[in-house]
Amino acid sequence: MCDGELWLSFYGQRSWSPVTPVSLGILLINFGEPDEPTPEKVSAYLERIFLQNAALEGHTDDAAVARSRQLARDRAPALLEEYRTIGGSPLNAQAEAQAGALRAEMARRGDDARIYSAYQFTDPSIAQAVTQARADGVDTLLAFPGYPLCGHSTTVEAINAVRRALDAERWQPRFVSIAGWHWHPAYEALWTGHISRFTALHALDLTSADTLLYFSVHGTPLKYLRDGNRYDRYVFEHCAAIALAVGADRYGVGFQNHTNRRVAWTQPDNEERIRDAIERRLVVVPISFLREQSETLAELDHGLRAFAQALGKEFHRVPVPHDDVALAPLMADLIAEALADAPGADRALSRCRCRPDDGTWCTNGARELPPSPFAPAA
Repeated sequence: MCDGELWLSFYGQRSWSPVTPVSLGILLINFGEPDEPTPEKVSAYLERIFLQNAALEGHTDDAAVARSRQLARDRAPALLEEYRTIGGSPLNAQAEAQAGALRAEMARRGDDARIYSAYQFTDPSIAQAVTQARADGVDTLLAFPGYPLCGHSTTVEAINAVRRALDAERWQPRFVSIAGWHWHPAYEALWTGHISRFTALHALDLTSADTLLYFSVHGTPLKYLRDGNRYDRYVFEHCAAIALAVGADRYGVGFQNHTNRRVAWTQPDNEERIRDAIERRLVVVPISFLREQSETLAELDHGLRAFAQALGKEFHRVPVPHDDVALAPLMADLIAEALADAPGADRALSRCRCRPDDGTWCTNGARELPPSPFAPAA
């Protein structure tokens, strides 16, 4: 922390110096993964994830805690092996680098803002970051989940967690949040350029009849879609737009589903979709991720690669553009608009439909979308 600030460690140690108030605080929120792949940290991490989503099975209170512990015990050995395989997750380090790039971009623009990294399932938590922002004298707090495609258990829950932390603190700053932002033209251009550079570097022809541009997407339980979240439709439109922009003659979409609970998830699973593909060459794009993590480095680079190669297919995985130089300016533009007096349909942002609360903005709210393929017709 800088000299002259009030410093409150996220890990419990405190030291005091004069407060330098800052008017704007930005919570850059990410999923988080354990900093060390130990059984204790991995089990605690998984238990937090399962507990957040306990309502999927109808569990509440003590039953939810017990069920979450059971699920964590069942899943922990496999996740520990994934972390050992990839040498630990780089997710948090890449998220910190993104926060640093945003901090530098805001400073370049002359914006007096403090950036707080916070994680949904590891420390520093969202609640800890809110406590720190209050101690720093922030009077406008902006929540910015690092998930361009707005999902319920990611984007919406992250913003809800900030709201709960504010209520617990009995603190009422101006509160603004940015939900989905995949539809911003600069974000589409970021991915388009990134994929095009990768295919050029590896001499991959997306117009070849033997080549499939394949989007691997983080799955979600169907309950969230049936309750009104539009994640699936964002996924399909985003993949279609990117495929068109890079000039791909054909593309496929499949989901990375985590079916620990006996609930329905988005379809098709990656393995099913790839098994059915007639193309022998796959260019795999982890389109819903903005940082490398176990779900890209282990599930895709090891598990899905081995599955595809056993079918006789080439497997080329496009890296996540976590350090693209266009990302921080895009995020700063979104922040500036969200803080404007009246974001609206004539700009990039409008009121969010997945979280229709005052002060929550996204690139999707003003647009009508086709019905969800997974939700029953109204």
